Amino acid sequence: MRPLGLKAFWFRDLRFVMFDALTERLGKVFDRLRGRGALSEADVTEAMREVRVALLEADVALPVVKDFIAKVQEKAVGAEVLRSVTPGQQVVKIVHDELAAMLGSEAQGIDLNAPAPVVILMVGLQGSGKTTSTAKIARRIQMQQKKRVLMASLDTRRPAAMDQLKVLGEQTQVETLPIIANQMPGDIARRAVTAGRLSGYDVVMLDTAGRLAIDEALMAEIIAIRDLVKPHETLLVADALTGQDAVNTAKTFHERVGITGIVLTRLDGDGRGGAALSMRAVTGAPIKLAGTGEKLDALEDFHPQRIAGRILGMGDVVSLVEKAAATLDADKAEAMAKRMQAGTFTLDDLAEQLRQMRKLGGMGGILGMIPGIAKVKNQLAEANLDDKVIKRQEAIISSMTRAERTKPDIINGSRRKRIARGSGVDVSEVNKILKMHRQMADMMKEMKKGKRGGLASLFGIGGGMPPGGFPGGGLPPGFGRK
Repeated sequence: MRPLGLKAFWFRDLRFVMFDALTERLGKVFDRLRGRGALSEADVTEAMREVRVALLEADVALPVVKDFIAKVQEKAVGAEVLRSVTPGQQVVKIVHDELAAMLGSEAQGIDLNAPAPVVILMVGLQGSGKTTSTAKIARRIQMQQKKRVLMASLDTRRPAAMDQLKVLGEQTQVETLPIIANQMPGDIARRAVTAGRLSGYDVVMLDTAGRLAIDEALMAEIIAIRDLVKPHETLLVADALTGQDAVNTAKTFHERVGITGIVLTRLDGDGRGGAALSMRAVTGAPIKLAGTGEKLDALEDFHPQRIAGRILGMGDVVSLVEKAAATLDADKAEAMAKRMQAGTFTLDDLAEQLRQMRKLGGMGGILGMIPGIAKVKNQLAEANLDDKVIKRQEAIISSMTRAERTKPDIINGSRRKRIARGSGVDVSEVNKILKMHRQMADMMKEMKKGKRGGLASLFGIGGGMPPGGFPGGGLPPGFGRK
């Protein structure tokens, strides 16, 4: 399957804020290092001082920062670095490797290597996203690993908690344990494991009750359930937005209950990211999954190497390709690729590109995966783009007849007015999307003639901007038109 052009993946959403402030701060430090032909020990010391401040401002725990800086400085002031051809790049690589080590070095997924039913105990404070994460993980295991999953809510304290999990089960097509009124958490847990064994389930997920804060009653309840069901995995769900509170919560749960992994939620809403950087170092437990949105498929494997790359502005093309492969419709992409090869690109093709883009969750989740994007982040933000732009463009195309979508040249002034009325926009908006389509179609024709560089052109390498600009027809300040 040929890849869909990223030039058609419009920058509709600039909500990628995970580690945002840290990335920007470190980027400035390392740009200065890279710009020097040689480095002295004093240069490295000064840079590390700035890195230390950046990490602390990102809400990384002080003991973690001290340990990190000591390790980096020890390696960075060695003769093989300071006398190398590219000392600045060498220091950046050392920081990258140590960041990855702080995050856990290698990705660790949920371990299902145990006799069925594998019991997964979900723990955490109230409001951390525990119930939703339970459903997301169950859906993921069922879809990706083809395992039969049973979910059960042990939360007898929070009103409608059991009903919430039942509804999520219906939405994800994951079975839930029937609710019996007035049962105690331990009895529900025992019934779920028995049902899992007798009914041939591969995995049983137990969603425990939470509290607004850690207290002895919460710990005692979870420890009792743990001892009763002997879970293979005990996953702590922690909210990244709570920063150091999340780290302290993780430490307490690990000391009292013994967690095997962490699910960090709302990483899409935390510009500092310090919780993620501290958790592994403080608890020793790996961050296994990251929640990146409210949708039930907004859950990603946590890859330390890739996250370190994102923090340092190196991008994460591997994750981007994996996300596209798992999300996009292969048959539609293949058919579109063939039309592109033939130099044909209709408005129906443009509409399909926009739909595929929305399936990926928008550019908010993709921007951070593109190398070097941090350098133009502020300019992109000034474009004032949001989801409504894409939906409005889809509405404009939907208001056209089949003939108009296939042959846009027939769209004269009166047709443009009718399309504008049908989609609730000004005629100028119709003109912009027609211009965008025309420029994309011209690009396809050039590629067919061999004037532009195939895959490099599709991915915008060298060009740097989508043809026709961003949705709405405009370019962010600072970008010139061709």
